Amino acid sequence: MQHIFGSGILWGTPLTDANGVAITNPTPIQFGVLQDVSVEVSAENKMLHGQNQFPIDVARGKGKVTCKAKNALVNGALINSIYFGQTVVANHTKDFYDTTGTAIPATPFQITITPPGGGTFGQDLGVRDQTGRQYTRVASGPTTGQYSLSGAVYTFAAADQGIKVFIDYQYTVTEAIAKQSTVLNLPMGYAPEFRADLSNPYKGKHLTLILFKCIASKLAIATKLDDFAIPEFDFDAFADGSGQVLKWAVSE
Repeated sequence: MQHIFGSGILWGTPLTDANGVAITNPTPIQFGVLQDVSVEVSAENKMLHGQNQFPIDVARGKGKVTCKAKNALVNGALINSIYFGQTVVANHTKDFYDTTGTAIPATPFQITITPPGGGTFGQDLGVRDQTGRQYTRVASGPTTGQYSLSGAVYTFAAADQGIKVFIDYQYTVTEAIAKQSTVLNLPMGYAPEFRADLSNPYKGKHLTLILFKCIASKLAIATKLDDFAIPEFDFDAFADGSGQVLKWAVSE
C-alpha cells in the first residue's frame, strides 16, 4: 500500500530561452521550500448520440496537462529560467526607505545621496518631513515644502533649514550572487521551455512524475502584512520532439 504525503521535491530544467535558443548546458534548479504542487491531466470527451438519450460511443478529444507550484524560496535563476528566459546580470536594484532622516543644512541647503555598498543613485522616490508631509519636487528654485534634484543632490529652500527630512530613493549595486533582468516586450509566442521533475518519497516508496516539456503561463508574488510571500508558478506540459508528454512511476 502506498500513500503520498507532503509537498515533494520539484526541479525545473531550462531547455530554451525566450527566443527559442536551446540552452547548451542546462542547470536544473530546485523549487526551494516547496509548499504544494498540483498536476492535473484532463481531456475532452466527445460523445456520439443517436435518437436516444445516452451516447452510443465516447471518444477522447483534446487533452491538457496543467500544473501549479508554490515555493517560498525566492530564486532569481528559477524565475528567469522558468518564466522570462531573458538576459540576467549580477546587479541589484534596491529601494532605500529612509527611517533615520537628515536635517537640511545651511547654505547651499543641499543633501547629497550616497547609496549603501557603493551603489549608484538611480531614481527619486520622494521626500517627506517628520510630520509625514510630502515635499513637492520642482525643476529649480525650491520654496518652503519643495525640493529640486540634480544627479544625486537634493536642494531645499532656505526657509526649511534645520527641518529633518526623509529621502527615499532607488539605487543599483553590483552583487556577485544577485540576479536582475529587464524584461523586453517580445513577440507573442515567445517563451522559455523547461522540463519539470517531481519526486515524492514517503515511507520508503516513491511517486515520480516527469513532464518532458513545459511553458509557464503565470508567475504570481503576493505579499502580506504579517506573513511570508509564497510565489506561484502556473505552467502547462506538452509533447517534446519525440512525442513524449509525461512519465509517471509509483512503487506499487
